[in-house]
Order: sequence, then structure tokens, then C-alpha cells
Amino acid sequence: MFGLFKKFKSGFARTTQSLFGAVGGIFGSRNLSAESIETLEEALYGADFGVETTEEIIEEIQASFKADKELRGLDAAEIGANVLRRVLEGAEGQYSEDPPNPEVVMLLGVNGSGKTTTTAKLGNLYKNDGRSVLLAACDTFRAAANEQIKAWSDRLDVDLIASKHGADAAAVAFDAYQAAKSRNHNLVLIDTAGRLHNKSHLMGELEKIIRVLQKNDDAAPHHRWLVVDGSLGTNSIEQARTFHKAINLTGLIITKLDGTSRGGALVGIYRELKIPIYFVGLGEQPDDLQPFTIDNYVSAVFGLEEESPA
Repeated sequence: MFGLFKKFKSGFARTTQSLFGAVGGIFGSRNLSAESIETLEEALYGADFGVETTEEIIEEIQASFKADKELRGLDAAEIGANVLRRVLEGAEGQYSEDPPNPEVVMLLGVNGSGKTTTTAKLGNLYKNDGRSVLLAACDTFRAAANEQIKAWSDRLDVDLIASKHGADAAAVAFDAYQAAKSRNHNLVLIDTAGRLHNKSHLMGELEKIIRVLQKNDDAAPHHRWLVVDGSLGTNSIEQARTFHKAINLTGLIITKLDGTSRGGALVGIYRELKIPIYFVGLGEQPDDLQPFTIDNYVSAVFGLEEESPA
């Protein structure tokens, strides 16, 4: 699976425009000035890149500007991209060359993060990549959740295991694993109920699902991915921190990035917690969920026309 740069460019358009607009087209042929660098600094803060990353970008641009007063906006964009590439080193989610069969991915997150839709889009993406996918509807708490994921499974022609509203989510997860074994599915995607990250008893329900899955496979779930609403900006860091402490996250999916100018938030999450980012949500269509790549991200954010070399 490979991320499409055009998807990244379109998905991060609001973030890019916030930087372009703030400085009157700094990322182009115009020369920089002390005032434009200051304005860019404010824009980077506004896009939620965080204090440390923003300071690193501005310090390197200022050092280059001091050495060369003819420094152009495009040069500043390249400097910013290189800083982000360095900060995000190791951020791309990695896969095993010999995955378990079935491989189990558990999707976690608060209500409103886009978790159920993301589960379905993942199913579509993996199916198109040649995997045999089974969805597990373990959000038995929200009344409309079953209907929502059932509609997606029908639309995308992906198999589904579900139960009635109020059923034991752990039992559904157990049944899904058994069904995957018997039906020769090699990937199980588990949609869990959204919950407030500061409610310990709800976290306990997730722990129960994990315990039950491990009756089938000691290593299951093999991936525990938190789905985070990217429009929340730096507020998403506290969510990730709390879930990570309780569940030991192995990855992140950042959604709704096309609807926000705060596309720098994923940098802050990774910088603090060092949890790899597997996918980013860049639109409403099934193929708008794209594997995260550092080059596509930094090039899109800084308005570079194509992927920059590593």
C-alpha cells in the first residue's frame, strides 16, 4: 500500500493555506524578511506544531536568513520540511513480514473520533491490498453502531460479525476470532465502543476484550490503534497519553485532517509519546484513508509540489 501524494496535498490544504495565507505567499519565489519569519512563527503555532517543533523550524530559518538575506520562501519551506522529517523519524507504522493468521487489529477512541467509519475504511483498504478481512462490531453500547458498520460492510462487501445492542463486546470479539479461523480470514478489525478517556470502568471493558482475545492467541490483539480526531489539535495528546497508559497503544490513526488547519498536531503526539502513525484520514471517501508517510506529509504541509527525497 502506498500513500498518494495528491491525497495528502488535498487533505492538508487547510493547514498549508493557513501558513501561506498568514505570510502572504511565503512559500514561493519572494524573499524573506524578519517580519515574514515572525508571521510564519505565529502560523506554525496556530497549526498546532507545538513549541519545540516551531522553535526548531524558526531557529533554522533564522540562521539561514542571517547567512543569506536573499533567502526565499521556497527555501524556508524546504528547511521546515527537513526539520519535520527529523522530528518524525521513526513515525511511520511498520508491519511484520510474517503476520499472525488471523492478525487482529483493535480500534480504540472516544466518541466522535470517526472510529467506526475508520474501521470500515481500513477494511476496504486492506481488502484492496489482497487481505481477507472480517469486521467485528464490538461497539455494542451505541444503538446505531451496528447499523452503521453493517451499512459499511454491505457497501464495501466485507464480512461482519455482530450481535444485538447491549451484548457483551468481549463475546463478540471472541466469536469474530473464531469465525475468522473457520472462514479463512487473515485479518480481523475490531471496532470498539467510544468512551471517555478518563473513565476507568470503560477502560476496563477494553481490557476485558483483550483478555478474551488472548484465550485464542496470547499475542492478540496484535495491534492496538487509537483513532484520534485531528481537528482537536493539541487536546488529542491527553487522549493518547491516557489510552496509552491503560491499553499500551501500538499505533495511531489521525482522522478528519481535511477539515482543519491544525494539521501539525500529529507532530506533537508523536514527539511526546513516540507512538507510530499508521494512517491519516484525508476526506470522506473510503480511499481517503491513506497510509502515513513522512515525505508525503511534510511536502504537503509546506506546499512542496512533490515528495521530497529522504
